[in-house]
Amino acid sequence: MSSISSLTPTICSLMKIDPPLNSTAESLKIVQDYAANILGEKVVEKILIYAPDAIGLSLYNDFKDDFITVESIAPLKVLLKAELPTYTPVCFGSMFTGASPEVHGIKKYEKPVLKCDTLFDALSRANKKVAIVAVTNSSIDLIFKKRAIDYYSLEYDPQVNEMTQLLIEEKDYDFILVYNQEYDDIMHASTPRDPKALDAFRNHLSAFNKISNTFNQRLQKKNRAIVFAPDHGTHLDANTGKGAHGTDLKEDIEVNHFWGIYNKNNN
Repeated sequence: MSSISSLTPTICSLMKIDPPLNSTAESLKIVQDYAANILGEKVVEKILIYAPDAIGLSLYNDFKDDFITVESIAPLKVLLKAELPTYTPVCFGSMFTGASPEVHGIKKYEKPVLKCDTLFDALSRANKKVAIVAVTNSSIDLIFKKRAIDYYSLEYDPQVNEMTQLLIEEKDYDFILVYNQEYDDIMHASTPRDPKALDAFRNHLSAFNKISNTFNQRLQKKNRAIVFAPDHGTHLDANTGKGAHGTDLKEDIEVNHFWGIYNKNNN
């Protein structure tokens, strides 16, 4: 099973740019083959990545019907393993550097600004226009600061999603990363299957659907990719009775990433 760190080299391969200097993960051949079947040798010009927190494989297995819309937009499902320990900044650090925690330096729950080369540095060197849209003080909002890209830090998921819609409609970004966290917040305060947590999980799927449809409509004349890319899963902690992650349990480690590739000629 490949690691979530393969996301960065795969994106670089699709956009035909050099990966970050410390990226050691292998690009996902299954995604490359899928893209080649749709685009031939053409470059992916625009990418949207929706990164919801803590949407692991166990949620997919238990609620497959809820993912029908996700799979209609991004039909290529790839099973991956999160990096250890399975905390959000550790995982996103690897996802967007292509490197292990030992290399990028985040090895516990902390949110320093990464000093190593990242996907965002690679995109900047290739003259790509990049936006990160995230909840203020979240991991994604903080650890990738000080790059030559645009940052949009918002109060919570609804404001993040509203801003993302606006950016897609009114700007011309080559790469947009959008982060949502409601499910993770609620399951930590309750359980991974608490009804309110499941409502939040479904809010994420709905947001992905709405944002992706806007992206596809606005950029239908571009070769493009849409990715649903969570960081890790979650489990029920027997000691606290609440949702948790950070361990090497299967529920924490296994995640699906969903890929959609679109050709400007046939959409």
